[in-house]
Amino acid sequence: MRYAVLGTGIVGRTLAARLVSLGHEVVIGTRDPHNTLARAEPDGRGLAPFARWQAENAAVGLASFADAAAGAEALVNTTSGSATLAVLESVRPGDLDGKVLVDIANPLDFSQGFPPGLNPVNTDSLGEQIQRAHPALRVVKTLNTMNCLVMVDPARVQGEHTVFMSGDDADAKKSVAELLGSFGWSDESIIDLGGIETARGTEMLLPVWLRLMGTLGHTDFNFHIQGARQR
Repeated sequence: MRYAVLGTGIVGRTLAARLVSLGHEVVIGTRDPHNTLARAEPDGRGLAPFARWQAENAAVGLASFADAAAGAEALVNTTSGSATLAVLESVRPGDLDGKVLVDIANPLDFSQGFPPGLNPVNTDSLGEQIQRAHPALRVVKTLNTMNCLVMVDPARVQGEHTVFMSGDDADAKKSVAELLGSFGWSDESIIDLGGIETARGTEMLLPVWLRLMGTLGHTDFNFHIQGARQR
């Protein structure tokens, strides 16, 4: 399948590399490909320049957000939550219609410093905002409650743990569940929470996740849900 991964950060790179390893065609979308490739220094978090990463992952293409989305059969949103709606607005009309968007972004709000809050929160979610703005897009919220390395390799975390899924389109959720299965998530570990409005709950797990990261000093963990199903 042809995937557009929107966003050049560590999450986008990790997902893109994993998708290529599974035999998919992948193009990463960015605002300005020329500027992205021209950066020669690590970013503020120490992430290596994209050009250096791409040299080691030559099968992954790079294009503008609009061109990446136009050529894709499905999309993965790894942009920052504050930029997501603007990124999708930059895509040409019709190039999103009918496609599945795997939404991994969270609406983190750094206006009050760190740790961030969320905006929107409680009565709305980023997943819902995307779906309202693009009603012909089939949005599935998932993988947004964990470190990107765990997303593509759940065996990194010992024991039984889960991944959540929210969305209005049953066929889209089925295809995303198959994708999660290819990453190593078992059928039993995938919990379909229901419609896209249930993304409010999973997005609100992020403040807990960030505080766990601060307390434990690492991100190699995931939420363990006991009693979620009859055994």
